[in-house]
Amino acid sequence: MTGNRNRAARRRLMVWGILAGLFLLWAAVAPLLTLNDPYLADLSIARQPPSWEYPMGTDGLGRCLLSRIMAGAPATIYASLLVVAVTFLGGSLIGVLCGYFGGALDTVVMRVVDILLAFPGMILCIAVAGFLGSGMDNAVIALSVTGWTQYARLARSRVLALREEGFLQAARISGSSHGKIILRHVLPNAMRVLIVTAALNVGGTILEMASLSFLGLGAEAPLAEWGVLLNEGRSLLQTNPNLVFCPGIFLFVAVVLSNLLGDSIRDVLDPQG
Repeated sequence: MTGNRNRAARRRLMVWGILAGLFLLWAAVAPLLTLNDPYLADLSIARQPPSWEYPMGTDGLGRCLLSRIMAGAPATIYASLLVVAVTFLGGSLIGVLCGYFGGALDTVVMRVVDILLAFPGMILCIAVAGFLGSGMDNAVIALSVTGWTQYARLARSRVLALREEGFLQAARISGSSHGKIILRHVLPNAMRVLIVTAALNVGGTILEMASLSFLGLGAEAPLAEWGVLLNEGRSLLQTNPNLVFCPGIFLFVAVVLSNLLGDSIRDVLDPQG
């Protein structure tokens, strides 16, 4: 019975992994496949409804909405993946070192983590982004500064549970260096839950990146980031709802695919979680 569940979980992981990979490939090449110039303004065709030439219509400046969505795909998707990678690697490393060595390092870092976790995540992101100023680079920094804490705490708790295990004691007695013990024994045993957490956080990070841009604290116009497109279209929601719904649909698909892939990874790596 357990074997059947594992096989089913692996099949789901393969299906959603392929779909997510195709979506990432589309996001990478989409700017090269646009039907029209995504940044060419033409007020004579502003706010056009969907047509063969402009499948999703045009915005308030006469720019092709579909072309702008395609041009902005890398900014939203790959910037979010960069944030997840930075917070995953940085937070995991900090947590492993704190849990393994303990002492003053652990005390100081964990108090910093407690302070950061005391604030609602998105509000803290807005505060950091507001301090740094708008811009895509600053949005990545803001999300990274506030996102590493959960990985640090998870890694630390996992290492604390492993620190007194017999195989680690044996490695110390055999004369293995701290670096060797961490790389060969600690990280492989602690990494599973961290990978699952990172996979499940991708969808939320995409939404946070778009939210910062929507609020004017991330990407700036004329960059066709999806949050920027939502912000540009909100004032025309009643007359041209396609300007909000179309980029919203792409954002929805990206988040749903990310969540389904994350759930599949969790089912395979942490079936008891």
